[in-house]
Amino acid sequence: MTLRSLSTPSRFSLLSILLVFALVLASCSSTKPKSAEDEPDTSSPPADSRIIDPRDSRPVIVAFGDSLTAGYGAAPGESYPDYLQRELDRSGYHYRVANLGVSGNTTKDGVDRLKDVLALKPKVVIVAFGGNDGLRGLPIEATRNNLDQIVSTLTTSNVKVVLGGITLPPNYGPDYIRQFNDTYALLARKFHAPLLPFLLIKVYGTPGGMQEDGIHATAQGNEQVAKNLLPLITPLLKK
Repeated sequence: MTLRSLSTPSRFSLLSILLVFALVLASCSSTKPKSAEDEPDTSSPPADSRIIDPRDSRPVIVAFGDSLTAGYGAAPGESYPDYLQRELDRSGYHYRVANLGVSGNTTKDGVDRLKDVLALKPKVVIVAFGGNDGLRGLPIEATRNNLDQIVSTLTTSNVKVVLGGITLPPNYGPDYIRQFNDTYALLARKFHAPLLPFLLIKVYGTPGGMQEDGIHATAQGNEQVAKNLLPLITPLLKK
């Protein structure tokens, strides 16, 4: 799914939400562009996301990204991968969701951590990187190359990929923002991957959806992110 594939009313609705996202981030910006994940980094995802009980034979879905995936600021058990696990369980899909989100990660960090993802032998990987690249003003070409390497490495390993996109505040300039936003659609077309153009759709602009920092989702918001992704993931799964 891309922005182009949406109906006209839906497109206007999505663009309105994107504008809200941009304005909120802009209000949080300082003279130095602030990353959406400018919090204390962790060197690895939460320990329990790497541990697979040998008695648990369920195939693995990996949520791979930055602090929006890690669930920064939310209580344990309230990240979007946690809610995705519950949604899958309720729907009768027997898969284990592993949270490999790390706060502060750029797409380059994602490339460096691919070995950790592949070690889990996942069936599906949700790739949700890029926010930190854009908010730090990194070259679009570098971001695209890194995301291309992540997705191509996964697909070559027979892993199905779902893409989660994000956008930027307006002070980064229309040309940079347009190229940044196009990155996800181009990648989705190249690899025939399902795409959620805006990971936080129905979270921004919804009371109680965002934390006070205006950047990270609350538990309520993370639950909605899981619901946003579910329709893209279930067609790739077996009951």
